Amino acid sequence: MAERAQYEELVRQFSAFGAVKREMNRIMPADCPSGSAAVLTLLGRHGDMRMSKLAELLSVDMSVTSRHAAHLTERGWVERSPDPADKRSRILHLTPAGQTQLDELFRRTTQLLAERLNDWSDDEVGRLAQLMTRLRDSFGDCRAGPRPASPALEQTTRTPAST
Repeated sequence: MAERAQYEELVRQFSAFGAVKREMNRIMPADCPSGSAAVLTLLGRHGDMRMSKLAELLSVDMSVTSRHAAHLTERGWVERSPDPADKRSRILHLTPAGQTQLDELFRRTTQLLAERLNDWSDDEVGRLAQLMTRLRDSFGDCRAGPRPASPALEQTTRTPAST
């Protein structure tokens, strides 16, 4: 197991990583905020799905998912249709225009990464991808709720009482 100081450094790096995410969001088209991009990405990866499944995958409330779906539908990137198995539910489907938008999002983010990591070797980029995948896998299904802290990392912040 790594030293506590290494985990503390990871916490600092995760905090600082927000700047990377913000820069990636800045290159997105103005009419495609990050929530909309996440919906397009999930539909592109998993195919047609119910709104409830999308809300689960996004780990957000159904009302948030509905707003994203409405935004994407207004732009013609997603179609909502009744679920044949349950007419009260809606199935979301990526349209050809939505696929074009998704392709553009990937083009932009790929280009940004290629520019920012141009002095990295292929092995370094590959290793980063492997480590990020492993990190994500270590967290498992984040929608299942918080996991208990490892006893090895628990630390009291109270000062021992004087006797």
